[in-house]
Amino acid sequence: MADVNFAGGSGSGATSLPEPPREPSSGPISDPPAEPPEIVLIELLFYAYRDFVSDPDAVLARFDFGRAHHRVVHFVNRQPGMRVADLLDILKITKQSLGRVLKQLIDTGYIEQVPGPVDRRQRLLYPTEKGRALSDRLTEPQARRVRAALAGLDADGRRAAEQFLRMMIDPEERDKVARLIGR
Repeated sequence: MADVNFAGGSGSGATSLPEPPREPSSGPISDPPAEPPEIVLIELLFYAYRDFVSDPDAVLARFDFGRAHHRVVHFVNRQPGMRVADLLDILKITKQSLGRVLKQLIDTGYIEQVPGPVDRRQRLLYPTEKGRALSDRLTEPQARRVRAALAGLDADGRRAAEQFLRMMIDPEERDKVARLIGR
């Protein structure tokens, strides 16, 4: 078998690969154009989210659950007795997607679904004791990460961080989110 020589080869039986075509030189290479400052924040958000979900993802994998399961458990734990329709509105996922996730969480004993007291067609969601324990287990590493990040900020910095996150929410959703989180 012949040797492949990527350096352009010299005689001795080596097979040389042709050099890739070169673009005509347009002078010295200059620095890339300056990026808008939003690019840095976008990338920081990607990295922060990656790390923010990494600990819960490891726990969820043990149960064969995903991030949708995490969000359902979180919001049902935070607002016991919420209607399925309200959860759909919060998560902005399809009924079919929520139905699949809810079925798994109900079948495995993390969420309980009961008919509404007035309208029996309503489906109200409650965490079970097992569901509350899972929610706490998923939330604790995230709370630890947020506490550590906030520890490096003064009160004004913490307010600015919260304000930044609020401003990232679609304007028509901000009041609803403020009511949901109690602020």
